[in-house]
Amino acid sequence: MNDDILIWGAGAIGGTIGAYLARAGAPVQMVDIVAEHAAACSGPGLAIEGPVEEFTQVVPCVTPAEVSGTWRRIVLAVKAQATETAMEALLPHLAPDGYVLSAQNGLNERVIAEMAGPERTMGAFVNFGADWLGPGRILFGNRGAVVVGEIDGSVRDRTREMHAVLKSFEPEAVLTDDIWGYLWGKMGYGAMLFATALTNDSMAANFADPARAPALIGLAREVMATARAEGVSPRPFNGFEPQAFMPGATDDAARTCLAALADFNSKTAKTHTGIWRDLAVRKRRTEVDPQVGAVAEVARGHGIATPLLDRVVELIHDIEDGRRPLSGDTFDALLERVP
Repeated sequence: MNDDILIWGAGAIGGTIGAYLARAGAPVQMVDIVAEHAAACSGPGLAIEGPVEEFTQVVPCVTPAEVSGTWRRIVLAVKAQATETAMEALLPHLAPDGYVLSAQNGLNERVIAEMAGPERTMGAFVNFGADWLGPGRILFGNRGAVVVGEIDGSVRDRTREMHAVLKSFEPEAVLTDDIWGYLWGKMGYGAMLFATALTNDSMAANFADPARAPALIGLAREVMATARAEGVSPRPFNGFEPQAFMPGATDDAARTCLAALADFNSKTAKTHTGIWRDLAVRKRRTEVDPQVGAVAEVARGHGIATPLLDRVVELIHDIEDGRRPLSGDTFDALLERVP
């Protein structure tokens, strides 16, 4: 068994974390489906660019077909829609007493637990800003919350160990016994981020636009209502305050939160979401189904209507399929569904 850390997915999240851990001396190997990227990371190295810090770090990286051996610690950092495929590929390399840490956006811990077993699943919440620019290049736009915790709410030796590892990347990383609270908080924020990707405007510009506030607020409220029905109390982070979108909260509280999010996102070199980048730059499918669509499905199980979440899914697919452009008019099509 290999006691190194295997990072499956060396893109914006996995690559940034991997470069920092390797630079700190942690035994890291990465896996990526882009052969050119894997080769560049292995040598001459992965270049971390942007205002946070700039450096180049050699990190051994292979393609999935080249992975060998068994690993105790695997960090999964692929797009949400690639979770099942990645899990099928990595499970033969996961030790019986090992675990998979989900360093992804979404509620992918559910999928991982179904495939690997709950005992071999650990959760993480990440909110730093990064973009994959090309083979061997990642923009690290801003620091953000990093949280790690067991999906059953326990705190074990392995959780403390992974927390210590992640502190090599983010010194303020948090060890929690409530990872679902953070994950559901990110889903509320994430639903709004998908809406910002309907236009070419920056995240900050969207959050600062009072005309778009009703749709953004409505999206977060649908997610928070669903979280409450799930028995989860979402946690705040980086300007996002879940209580501002709970039933009974005032519009003023919600708009104050939007202003805080506009401020947070005005201070990053990552001006647009990875969702927007998928649509406008990389011309590929987004994570809308396993993120927004997954929340809407949970909501339906509780009898909660989600007209705005459903509409975001439709509009993102319209852009993916070329039926609509990234534009203010497309955002207006979301505003039309505000109750």
